[in-house]
Amino acid sequence: MTGQETAQGPKHKRDLTRRKVVAAGAGAVVAAGVGGTFVAGAFAGEEPRAAKKTTGAGSGEVCYKLTSETTEGPYYIDADKLRRDVTEDQEGIPLTLRLKVIDSESCKPLANAAVDIWHCNALGVYSGYEDMGSGGGGGTPPSGTPTGTPTGTPTGPPPGGGGGGHQEPTDDERYLRGTWRTDKRGFVEFRTVFPGWYQGRCVHIHTKVHVGGTWTDAGYEGGTTCHTGQLFFDEESVLASAETEPYSTNTTTRTTLDEDTIYPGNGTEGGLLKLKYRKNAIAKGVVATLTLGVDPEATHDGTDDAVQPGASASASGS
Repeated sequence: MTGQETAQGPKHKRDLTRRKVVAAGAGAVVAAGVGGTFVAGAFAGEEPRAAKKTTGAGSGEVCYKLTSETTEGPYYIDADKLRRDVTEDQEGIPLTLRLKVIDSESCKPLANAAVDIWHCNALGVYSGYEDMGSGGGGGTPPSGTPTGTPTGTPTGPPPGGGGGGHQEPTDDERYLRGTWRTDKRGFVEFRTVFPGWYQGRCVHIHTKVHVGGTWTDAGYEGGTTCHTGQLFFDEESVLASAETEPYSTNTTTRTTLDEDTIYPGNGTEGGLLKLKYRKNAIAKGVVATLTLGVDPEATHDGTDDAVQPGASASASGS
């Protein structure tokens, strides 16, 4: 994958009333009440984010703030893998990602929501777009020395930055992508690998939350996207991962969390994960947790109302 991180996909691609998850055995998964016991005991040590008071008669205390909206990015593929383990054959540090999805106003869990995640592998490549390579355009760099004087006005996104619209997949690979259902307590858990990095972006995972749809034998249909965001990793963990193979073979210049143009800079509210791993033994595995406060009545598909590159504050919940 390249570093371009905004998207303006075709209207029909974004219409979630036509959205469908297709997966072998999906009916059995749904019938089993997905996620019921998989996340038991999660978030035992997580502290609620800063509380705030609402105004107006009869309003109560809001215990969580809205999680920041961010751009969808150009390499979202409408969820076609209903599964919790998205690793496939990818090498890397085992990562257990535990998310809790709640209504940010009532603090009540959102059950039966569909949660998508997708991210690059240890070397910065996204499935479905392997031809794009890694880092600000990917592919084979041009040879020779540029000659002449540039003319005209530059067009297109800056290398490694946040421009660019939705790209159509270039291959059939779908590793490190998946969709799963929140249980009655709002929990969902994925098993994957610690992401790598590519030109222009810090280490991150993309996510979407869909509500109001229907789970069928074929998967999840209809509904709306109430949250599009990205999940981030602190510098200490990334530096530790960089010492471990295959991350240590990634020669792409890394963008730090502070340098990243998408991360809102507001901690857990902006998607900064809480990480747990053995110091000096990160290769053994990492557990990442976060509570996502969303507005189930809102629509945030990440293509027009999201925080754009260079922004430093979270988007409004409207």
